[in-house]
Amino acid sequence: MKKNISSSLKWIIKVTVSFLGKISVGRYIYRQMINNAMCQTQKIEHQGVNLSFSIPNAINKYRADTFSTKEPETLEWYDSLPKGSVIWDIGANVGLYSCYAAKARECKVFAFEPSVFNLEFLARNIFINGATEQITIVPLPLTDKLSISKLNMSTMDWGGALSTFGQTYGQDGKELNNIFEFQTLGISMTDAMEYLKIPQPDYIKMDVDGIEHLILKGGADVLKFVKGILIEINEEFEKQTVDSAQYLNKAGLVFKEKRHAEEFNKTVCFNQIWFRPTNK
Repeated sequence: MKKNISSSLKWIIKVTVSFLGKISVGRYIYRQMINNAMCQTQKIEHQGVNLSFSIPNAINKYRADTFSTKEPETLEWYDSLPKGSVIWDIGANVGLYSCYAAKARECKVFAFEPSVFNLEFLARNIFINGATEQITIVPLPLTDKLSISKLNMSTMDWGGALSTFGQTYGQDGKELNNIFEFQTLGISMTDAMEYLKIPQPDYIKMDVDGIEHLILKGGADVLKFVKGILIEINEEFEKQTVDSAQYLNKAGLVFKEKRHAEEFNKTVCFNQIWFRPTNK
């Protein structure tokens, strides 16, 4: 029943948009509708930090509504970091956590996000939160080596996730439902420092839905100086789980804990927290 209603609504919207596009008044109305959606924002507050986020669609509205509850472990991790730290947010999406790090901890953030559908809203969120001096957008995917390949995407929604660079699998190691793709340049973490002169990160947050282990593989020279990392790992994907732990251990990092919100208790996808022991 729900599927039939959804299909009917999509057909009605398609016909309406097609009709509006044929007349000047209709095109004007359509442009205004798009502009209004693009400019919608929502204010949120977490731990005394006030933020505003663009909410052009249901996905971004959900992200704003659940900011404090979807990944509480991520926010707690950020709250524990020294002020002024250099952060690499790998898989920044539309920048919710980048903005929080900049506002709550005065961090210098490098937001890696290759999705053409997310980049505009990443930039909008940075701007409306007054964080343009603190957050640098890096619109390239990270991988294990310098290469040209395809970014395969399972959605074209603003704020969507579940894409992969140079591979055909998703976060669980299974075949990705690829509906859109484009060719781009991928770099390793080492390349980012050597060629782009991006500074050594103190801390890394990584959530790229599947190729975390490949990014770690290409970043040995960076990881050995990192003080801590929060990384999303899907334990159904054995190679990702095993290889990621191997690269992090080799870099001298120690596993602390893995967590996710209660709403994800039926999944085996966790945010793992790793840290570098300090010598007393």
